[in-house]
Amino acid sequence: MQSNFAAVSSAEMEKRNTTTTSDHLRSYIHHPGSGILALLTGLAAVITFAVLIFLVVYILVKGIPYLTPSLFSLEYNSENVSLMPSLINTFIMTFMSLIIAAPLGIFAAIYLVEYAKKGNKLVKVIRITAETLSGIPSIVFGLFGMLFFVTALHWGMSLLAGSFTLVIMVLPLIMRTSEEALKAVPDSYREASFGLGAGKLRTIFTIVLPSAVPGILAGVILAIGRIIGETAALLYTSGTVAQIPDLMGSGRTLALHMYVLSSEGLHMNEASATAVVILIFVLIINGLSSMLAKRIAKG
Repeated sequence: MQSNFAAVSSAEMEKRNTTTTSDHLRSYIHHPGSGILALLTGLAAVITFAVLIFLVVYILVKGIPYLTPSLFSLEYNSENVSLMPSLINTFIMTFMSLIIAAPLGIFAAIYLVEYAKKGNKLVKVIRITAETLSGIPSIVFGLFGMLFFVTALHWGMSLLAGSFTLVIMVLPLIMRTSEEALKAVPDSYREASFGLGAGKLRTIFTIVLPSAVPGILAGVILAIGRIIGETAALLYTSGTVAQIPDLMGSGRTLALHMYVLSSEGLHMNEASATAVVILIFVLIINGLSSMLAKRIAKG
């Protein structure tokens, strides 16, 4: 009886997989609502893809002709308007922010999913706080960073003050995405691990976390994108000096560099070239993160 049922199920699945376009069209004639919904979703996907391609092509066409060697000089001056100091500062600030925010956000998510009891009031407060912080405008974070890190802690406008301000900005994002990724791991994985005699800690680090890595890395990628594109908060914390400072010195990122050039109105071509560099930087980071996620998931 079970074998017959399995054969029927496999036959139905094979029939569904071999459905042709004409079969779909005939089904939409009988169910016009499904046809309209399919048309709208397809149209939305095409429009989204077209807008993305238009933006990328527009940035490349406007900026690539002005990617000159002088733009990548190690020292900035009014003649070359070099973006190299800003590029190095972006690397430093991104690394410093993630090295603090990523572990805190991931471990907070592990506590909320694996250790906190369901219905715990503290968990509800933490989630509401994280969602509230995610919706606060970046300029508010910048004012807080200026008042606390720059003024109260006497760090001045520096890469350190800017990095800690970015940590506060991206921490809720990493925590919430990591929490959702951990929730998506089936409970059967945990039960099988417990059944084989593994403890709670070993189950989390050998079973749950590797399965949730793609979702966690997606949150980290979003955080990187926000760090690279941030300007308002860094205006008040890291400053706009075009140099490669130490951690307690002022320095601008690529986004700030592009903002300053465009606001002056004297170097619009160099600002367009900077936009190309930012786009390439983000694409490289996303590609490396995706490759890392696939390798961890396979291994």
